[in-house]
Amino acid sequence: MSRRTVLNTPFAETLSVALLVAVLLWAVARPFGLAEAVLAVPAAGVAVATGAISPEHALAEAERLGPVVGFLAAVLVLAHFCDVEGLFTACGAWTARWARGRPRRLLTAVFVLASAITAVLSLDATVVLLTPVVLATASRMGIRSRPHVYACAHLSNTASLLLPVSNLTNLLAFTASGLSFTRFAALMALPWLVAIAVEYLVFRRFFAGDLDAPVLDPEPAEAPELPVFALVTVGCTLAGFVVASAAGIDPAWVALAGALVLAGRALLRGRATVRTVVGAASPAFLAFVLALGIVVRAVVDNGLADALRHALPGGTGPAALLGVAALAAVLANLINNLPAVLVLLPLAAPAGPGAVLAVLLGVNIGPNLTYAGSLATLLWRRIVQHRSPDDVTLGEFTRLGLLATPAALLGAVGALWVSLQLVGA
Repeated sequence: MSRRTVLNTPFAETLSVALLVAVLLWAVARPFGLAEAVLAVPAAGVAVATGAISPEHALAEAERLGPVVGFLAAVLVLAHFCDVEGLFTACGAWTARWARGRPRRLLTAVFVLASAITAVLSLDATVVLLTPVVLATASRMGIRSRPHVYACAHLSNTASLLLPVSNLTNLLAFTASGLSFTRFAALMALPWLVAIAVEYLVFRRFFAGDLDAPVLDPEPAEAPELPVFALVTVGCTLAGFVVASAAGIDPAWVALAGALVLAGRALLRGRATVRTVVGAASPAFLAFVLALGIVVRAVVDNGLADALRHALPGGTGPAALLGVAALAAVLANLINNLPAVLVLLPLAAPAGPGAVLAVLLGVNIGPNLTYAGSLATLLWRRIVQHRSPDDVTLGEFTRLGLLATPAALLGAVGALWVSLQLVGA
């Protein structure tokens, strides 16, 4: 008799849910500054050891997530060494020069810049690397930073809709959808633009007082030095994703090539060590993602999938797509967007790419409603509270989310339905 059959179902359900809640609470609080993996990895071990998940299912989940985690590691290294090359500093300087001391122009520039960086280099680059640059830029310009800093948080989620490489959730959805890289981007381009436009309009209204406030004595913006090597490498990597998708090659190999080029250049120039390259890949966070996937699979195996299967709308009409996206958004705010997408994708995939992409809209836009909605938002909060604690509050974040998130989600779902009619799945 297998260990899986020894454990009774009620206990397995209770244990798996308790482990998931503990892992997510730890990830939110990070007591003593300890990494998310400190609890997640033992929790996954407990799930397997007690029979809440069978070793076979745990191994299958790790194998399913392995390529995605490898891709994430490569993109994190790529983004880190773009920063080493001065790309983000140059972006801040370009933004300041274009804004010319006007808060509304700066907000527009931040929206464009954050949307592009999130889409191309992933949401982690926007949160970790761009947010401090935006804070410093607003300070140098004598402009209130709140609208621009909140924009980094919202766009790290909303603007990650465009490409399979923009977000870990996208990579999972890309695999489940069966779409090519270019078709995925074609279907998501309109929802991406609509969601960003809605967010921009809400921001202009919500932060009108900050954007109309007098500008204090700004420091003159210096002409930025163009980081040509980093820009060319990123451009070639993007082109490589398209070619690899057409050739049936895993995009992780393309991301790895781009990361090796920039990391190798930094190593040769003495601006990095092997240790810093490994650190840039965030191995503890990668271990957390794998462990979280196993814990979520235990919850799914023990009843959550059956409950959600009855709640998930069927069909691919506008109402069904909105229902799927809304359910995904609610679930993301309850259990975080990464567990939510791991749970929902297997249930939505049989309905086709439209349902899968609707799930993606929910788990990418929905987290802007609460701090706990995505790991990116939690990380953004820690960065801003460390550098500028007076600029963000829970109440203001929630009020902004209540205005922006439902409107952006509704607009994006409508745009997805139009894309499905025009492009076809």
